[in-house]
Amino acid sequence: MSDLMPVSRPLRAIQQIQIGSIVSSSRSAHEVLAKLKTMGFEGIELNGFMTRPTSPLVRALTRLAGMPIGRAGKVDWASHVRTAGLSVVALHEDLGTIEKDPDGVAAVAASFGTRTVVVTGMYRFDYTDEDALLSLSERLNVAGRSLQERRLGLLYHNHSVEFRRTKSGTTAFDFLLAHTDPDKLGIEFDCYWAAAAGANPLVLMERIDARMKLLHITDRGSRRRGPSLTPIDRTDSVELGCGNLDVNGLIAGAIGIGVEAIILETHRNWIDRSPLRSAELSSEVLNTLLP
Repeated sequence: MSDLMPVSRPLRAIQQIQIGSIVSSSRSAHEVLAKLKTMGFEGIELNGFMTRPTSPLVRALTRLAGMPIGRAGKVDWASHVRTAGLSVVALHEDLGTIEKDPDGVAAVAASFGTRTVVVTGMYRFDYTDEDALLSLSERLNVAGRSLQERRLGLLYHNHSVEFRRTKSGTTAFDFLLAHTDPDKLGIEFDCYWAAAAGANPLVLMERIDARMKLLHITDRGSRRRGPSLTPIDRTDSVELGCGNLDVNGLIAGAIGIGVEAIILETHRNWIDRSPLRSAELSSEVLNTLLP
C-alpha cells in the first residue's frame, strides 16, 4: 500500500510527533533527522498538521493530549527527509481533509513518496454511539475507495477511546472492524493505547491479522525509582524494554503478519526529558529485534 524501500523485514521507523518539540527550523530538522538515521531508523511517519502551519485549536488539542507538536509547519519536510535518507512510511491526515480534498491529499502524499494515508481517530466524537460508528464506518469506506482510485491506501489508527463499550457490549474498535471493508480500509495498530485501555494487544493483533499494515509501538510502565508514597504508581509511555509490554512478542507478531513498518512513538515522558535520548535507547531494541 506504500512505496517503501525493499527489505525482508518491516522498516524501523519513528513517528514525527516524537521529535516535534525539538524541530522548529530547517537547521534543527536537518540535524535531528540525520541523528535518527545514525541510530538506525530507516523511515519516518509524518503528520499533515505538523508539515503545514496549524490552527491554535489543533495545537491546543494536541498539547491537551500530552503530545507537543512543535513549530515546524514551514519546514520543507520532503527535502529534509530525502537528504537524511529516510523513507516516509505514511502520512497522517484527518478524515475531513481527505473527504474535502482527496486530490490535494494525494498530491501531498506523492511529494513525500508515500502511498499510505492514515486517519487517527475523531475529535469530539461519541465512540459508544453505534449509529455514529456506523456513519463513521461508511465515511471511512468511501474515503478509502476515493484514495484507492488515486493509488493510495487508507489506514485507521486507534488510540484508547476505541476500546469503550457500546450499548450492545462490543467495543468501538470491533464495531469498526466489522463494518468497514478490509479492501478499502487497513489498520495501523497502536499497541500502547490498546494496552492503556486495558485490552490485550497481542490478542488484538491476531484478530486484525493481515489487515494490519503498520504497527505503532512504545513501552508502558513507570519511571519511578526508590520508595513510593502509595502502592500505586502512575504509568506512562517509556522506552522499549523499560516497561511491561511484551515488546519482543509484539514485534515478532508484526513480523509474522508481514507489516510494512514498525513505528516508534514514545510521545512523552522521555528519559532525561530528551526525545532524542529516548529514541536512541529504543532504537537499540529495534535494531536487535529487526536486524
